[in-house]
Amino acid sequence: MRLFLRILLFLVLAFGLLFAGLYLTSDAEPLPATVTDDPELPAIEVAGVRLHARQFGRSDAPAIIVLHGGPGADFRSLLPLRALEDRWHLVFYDQRGAGLSERVEADQLTLDHYVAELDAIVRAQDGPVVLIGHSWGAMLAHAYAGQHGEALSHLVLIEPGFLSAQEQADWTARAGDFMGGPGMIWHGLRAGIAALHLDGPDDDATMDQTWGQMVGRFANAEDNPYHCPVEAFDSPTWRFGAVASQAAGRTQPEDLDQLSAGRDFAGPVLFLTGACDSWLGRPLQEPRLGDYANARLVDIPRAGHDVIDDQPQAALAAIRSFLREN
Repeated sequence: MRLFLRILLFLVLAFGLLFAGLYLTSDAEPLPATVTDDPELPAIEVAGVRLHARQFGRSDAPAIIVLHGGPGADFRSLLPLRALEDRWHLVFYDQRGAGLSERVEADQLTLDHYVAELDAIVRAQDGPVVLIGHSWGAMLAHAYAGQHGEALSHLVLIEPGFLSAQEQADWTARAGDFMGGPGMIWHGLRAGIAALHLDGPDDDATMDQTWGQMVGRFANAEDNPYHCPVEAFDSPTWRFGAVASQAAGRTQPEDLDQLSAGRDFAGPVLFLTGACDSWLGRPLQEPRLGDYANARLVDIPRAGHDVIDDQPQAALAAIRSFLREN
């Protein structure tokens, strides 16, 4: 019994010293406030939730709505698409619970809530709109197209991760190669302790900071093709939404199957992929083309998963050509 108590005491002291050492030698970059606390941020209100949003171009031009990845990320890395404002009205927004938008409870972060939120923004535009979605945003755009295809003119899908419950299971199995192990545990411990230095700006800051660091670690895993070899996945972000990301992981299979509905969309569809991404790029997207009435794929050289930030000029050229020719 004495030996057990000594071992327990030693472990407690060792962990305490480790915690103290990590805390004293770590720091965390301050997080920006959300639209809830910063009235200077441009915002719109949808279904009682304040969303960080920016709009560019003439209001009477055809509209393009841009959907970021995650769930939980933000539209900052997609801002190169602003160059399309010469011919279109661009609407960027951080989805509920993500980026700099208002934080909401997990039960308000279902696929149905995201689709309803997007529908309200689409219906506020004049005439059919173009949806450009990246990663999770492409999945959301696909689900929306299956339910409200009449409201859309074109669909641009930048490396959607999965479009059914079975594909989600496949994605999760592959993601496990980059998310487990002692390295990830150690990184999570360090990130969590460093985030304790944050003094606000709100109650979600500590978890948002920690979760964002973990997602960054996953995306930058050495063998993860989210980025080109010897390059970093370092696309700019404002702030990650931890609860939004965690809620997505609890989505039920029957809800995930709503994602597949977009195959019924009869309008033109562009799949945009990064040539470096052997996971969510051409190998995954090209076999999907036959499921659509009018679909094409453009593979962007020297780009990883974050195609727009990696190669903005080539991506913009592909999108302009697609919108002009269809």
